[in-house]
Amino acid sequence: MTTLGDMLGAAKRSAAEFERWAAAADPELAAAAKDAAQVHDLSLGGYLRSAVADFSRFADEEAWARLSRAMRDDDDPGMACLKAMLEWHMAAPANADDVFDPSTR
Repeated sequence: MTTLGDMLGAAKRSAAEFERWAAAADPELAAAAKDAAQVHDLSLGGYLRSAVADFSRFADEEAWARLSRAMRDDDDPGMACLKAMLEWHMAAPANADDVFDPSTR
């Protein structure tokens, strides 16, 4: 089983490696993350790191509770964690400059 640390390490080393892994594990998530990265003019690895950092910094109590439940209930807690963080990040509205805006949460 791949851990969140494994995924983040892969994203940091090589977006292509992460993309291959995510495409096999969750093709819809991989495609959505790739599209979102392009919209924000980031590499896939950069977008992933920003999603994790923003979640860690700005997620509210309910988002953390959903994340904990998803990790507890999934056979692959690392993927469940990453998926929850990416979905949370991609659902966040952007400000006028197309930048993640935590004040809209």
